[in-house]
Amino acid sequence: MRNHLVSFALATAAALYLPSGANAARPCGGSNGGSFQYRLGDVRYDGPDPSKNNDLATIAASLQGSNGTPLYECVGQWPEAWAGWYQGESNIIWADCIYTGAGAGPDNTVSFAVDWDNKTMYLAHTFACSDATGSHGLATGSITLDVNCTTADDSSHCVPKTTDSGTRPNLSIATVLVPGSENTAPTCVDTSKEYQSWRVEEWQRSFKMEPGASPIDPKLSEDTGPSFTLKSSANGNTFNCSPSEGEDGAFVGNCTSSEGTSTTADFRFDPSLNMLEISEHWACEDAPSLDVVGVGYVQAACERVFNSDKFICSSAPVWIGTGVV
Repeated sequence: MRNHLVSFALATAAALYLPSGANAARPCGGSNGGSFQYRLGDVRYDGPDPSKNNDLATIAASLQGSNGTPLYECVGQWPEAWAGWYQGESNIIWADCIYTGAGAGPDNTVSFAVDWDNKTMYLAHTFACSDATGSHGLATGSITLDVNCTTADDSSHCVPKTTDSGTRPNLSIATVLVPGSENTAPTCVDTSKEYQSWRVEEWQRSFKMEPGASPIDPKLSEDTGPSFTLKSSANGNTFNCSPSEGEDGAFVGNCTSSEGTSTTADFRFDPSLNMLEISEHWACEDAPSLDVVGVGYVQAACERVFNSDKFICSSAPVWIGTGVV
């Protein structure tokens, strides 16, 4: 399955080698007003591969620095009919952009989402604020793509249209700091007014493959499901999440907090699609209650235990939003 190829090949090649010193602080205000820009390198949409027994579409993009160095590789995958929206409904699917290790990656996390029907790509990135010690910023932006699509051998792919001279277009995504995201200790009232999102950290999952299986046709067994730490970008609340039961081939579980908060969270993970759905309920005494849902396509790097059929999967921090800002 192509999603497992992405998880095993791309993520293993990049995520495991993320240097701890790659991220540097960025200003959340000052002369640039909290605005940033990424250049887009290659962008490509591939429809389902007819040789595979699935209907998965893949969207990929490369984010470059100001000097053209590829800094992040973004890959998302979902059933074609969803067009970038979870189950084709109202929750857009966020996917991780993996740091390439080339150049200085200035962000803690980078994620993107695509509304394919409208050919709109969204970008979100988080970073430590260099001008506000201890605080963190979230910046978001979008771009609408004008694409040409080609169909051959029952498969299709789309790329941005070339310029009049036949060259690749010069595309970039401008992002702006989300108001309030740099707060270090917001009140419950402040939190309810902010854009809700999370950092998924310390992702752990293990499984075994049946004899003769491969990443293309994995046939997994003894799957533990994921456990991870969930940290609210809105107010810093931290939850420990682990699966408690299975449901229609997916893992579901609760997230517990040791901070005595009245906020609760739970999740659902579909291992066949690598889809993580997070739900959080805010029960604030000084503000109306709030229910939010976010969905992410989680690419985890999986390493095979030496001389064993067991695989252990982990991931660098992943940002998941609750919608389009």
